[in-house]
Amino acid sequence: MTLKQFAPWKIQTDDRFTLSDISTRLPEKLEKADEAKRLKALFDRLNQLQTMLYASKSRGFLLVLQGMDTSGKDGVIRSVFTHVSPLGVRAQAFAAPTEEERRHDFLWRIHSKLPARGEMVIFNRSHYEDVLVPQVRGWLKPAMLQKRLAHIRHFEAMLHDEGITLLKCYLHISKGEQKKRLQARIDEPDKQWKLQASDFEDRKLWPTFMRAYQQTLSATSTHLAPWYVVPADDKSDRNRFLAELLVATLEDMHLKMPQATVKPGSFKLL
Repeated sequence: MTLKQFAPWKIQTDDRFTLSDISTRLPEKLEKADEAKRLKALFDRLNQLQTMLYASKSRGFLLVLQGMDTSGKDGVIRSVFTHVSPLGVRAQAFAAPTEEERRHDFLWRIHSKLPARGEMVIFNRSHYEDVLVPQVRGWLKPAMLQKRLAHIRHFEAMLHDEGITLLKCYLHISKGEQKKRLQARIDEPDKQWKLQASDFEDRKLWPTFMRAYQQTLSATSTHLAPWYVVPADDKSDRNRFLAELLVATLEDMHLKMPQATVKPGSFKLL
């Protein structure tokens, strides 16, 4: 599998697209047995690639997950990354900026959370919250919004130059599917801890959020840091799609195991 196969879901730079024109489901669903077999092969390969990334310590990898509430950011991290070694893998969640963070530039809080060489980091929300939410709430004037989008493009280009590969995924859920998942949080006691008043307020602003995502993804999807729209209405298909995209991206990095620093034959076991 290569990255070319994901072209239908890749956002082109300055692409004038509409999220409602992109399906929230994959065109075909695998049978359960075929899906289980496919996932095992994907997770085995993902583990191999992550081991090479960690061992070589020559590159870093950053996966950015964005999406509306209940789109599955936590679920992807739990389902896909359970199958790799915890060595060199880290998940980082971003909430609303703290008082201290607001006293700095909007990228300040991101820098210390970036992957080191050899590390794979998953951002559950990210620096994009600081352009998406202000767009929707009207906190940024258009000129400042454009400046922030430009800052993000330059920031991500710098990360690429410093050896960090970026993969950015928008988890694309329909409003109808979100309603089902929010209702499940209301009805099921073991899910009620996830309930946030902001989830329901943001839902009222769905069209505004969609426009903000469209503008943001179009303005910041570059050949160095592309955005992909991940169909997310079906959880198992979402996880498989993202695992396939992750493996294809890591394969494209042409990772290799490092050479041994000593000759294995120079040791004798006593």
